[in-house]
Amino acid sequence: MSLRIYNTLSRAVEDFSPLVPGQVRMYVCGMTIYDLCHIGHARMMMAFDVVQRWLKISGLRVTYVRNITDIDDKIIKRAVERGITIRTLTDEMIVAMHRDIGALGIESPTLEPRATEYVPQMLGMIATLEKKGLAYRAGNGDVNYAVRKFVGYGKLSGKSLDELRAGERVAVHDGKDDPLDFVLWKSAKADEPDDAKWDSRYGKGRPGWHIECSAMSCQTLGETFDIHGGGADLQFPHHENEIAQSEAANGKPLARFWMHNGFVRVDNEKMSKSLGNFFTIQEVLAKYDPETVRFFIVRAHYRSPLNYSDAHLDDARNSLKRLYTALALVPPDQVEIDWAQPFAARFKAAMDDDFGTPEAMAVLFELAGEVNKRKSAALAGLLKALAGCLGLLQNDPAAFLQAGAGLDEAAIDALITQRAIAKAAKNFAEADRIRQDMLARGIVLKDAAGGTTWEVQS
Repeated sequence: MSLRIYNTLSRAVEDFSPLVPGQVRMYVCGMTIYDLCHIGHARMMMAFDVVQRWLKISGLRVTYVRNITDIDDKIIKRAVERGITIRTLTDEMIVAMHRDIGALGIESPTLEPRATEYVPQMLGMIATLEKKGLAYRAGNGDVNYAVRKFVGYGKLSGKSLDELRAGERVAVHDGKDDPLDFVLWKSAKADEPDDAKWDSRYGKGRPGWHIECSAMSCQTLGETFDIHGGGADLQFPHHENEIAQSEAANGKPLARFWMHNGFVRVDNEKMSKSLGNFFTIQEVLAKYDPETVRFFIVRAHYRSPLNYSDAHLDDARNSLKRLYTALALVPPDQVEIDWAQPFAARFKAAMDDDFGTPEAMAVLFELAGEVNKRKSAALAGLLKALAGCLGLLQNDPAAFLQAGAGLDEAAIDALITQRAIAKAAKNFAEADRIRQDMLARGIVLKDAAGGTTWEVQS
């Protein structure tokens, strides 16, 4: 096949062919569900939604696994703070996650395993690592992974053991033989709730974060699979540690291709809960329609940083309206995509080059221009079909354009009246503010001798 993917492991774009012809197995690290998802989480899930959509369009059968981490320090802390069980909290957050990402058109994965359902498999992998001499029991009751005993540690992040120099990042009394070591099994603490503890040969406790994904991916997809994905922040240490655990336990490569999406940034800083500069999906959807948010995320290449601002979302909404305007002016025929057709061929070439959505979007805008110029229902149908590959332009054009304005006729007339009053009072600053606000919401005002008229911006 012609698909090429950037492989973080090799730091190069490589030709992609699945291990089993016609089938792709992909694992993506999902959410730690102690709170609502923010737009950075949406960016990660959207990136791999586009990936799995294009793989399917390319004729491949995809088994897409995106896990849920439902046991973690933050989850325990939040449940205790709220006075509820861990399961009550995680069930609530899963419902909220599905609602929010569903609104954005993010399709469900094939499987969505919860970490707490795979604790026996995690303990089995830990026992294997202990038997092979790569895991040891610490004095504090934890079981740790001996990083320096795994040849090749650092190959994903491209860092040597000397460069990592993690000694300053761990507490003196954490029970580790080496600062680089990481926990596989956490011994239960006296003040932790009972539903945060499992019985094991190592005593009561719970799994470390890294071992969760190793066990779940191995159990659902096998010891070696095609694609492992996640956010760029997971490359080290999470994915590096997954490789160390899985490959040491199984004696096989974990994944052939490693994919990482770029960060969402606000004021040149990574968006994150720890920095407090995040916006939940719910907050964003209160101001912008879901397809505008999807368009905003998809039009950037998945590996590039995504700069979040209202101005960028406003621009995305206006750009999306241009595409919908073409479909409103020329109702589309229902067409099957002919990939030999020049526009379709260029779209496919862009997507086959490491899921190049910016170039694919450029094709859509050129095609929209041709639709407007030639008034071709067939080209309009092709525009809709190609955009559908990205989960876009599937709504009714007239309804989207009317909703996109965010104002009904009565509200528009009221604002025009307010502007006229401001002009009569020579409050030109207020009149200009109203005009600019309406323009930002997609309404263009036209002043003439007979009064002010308006139209939806195209």
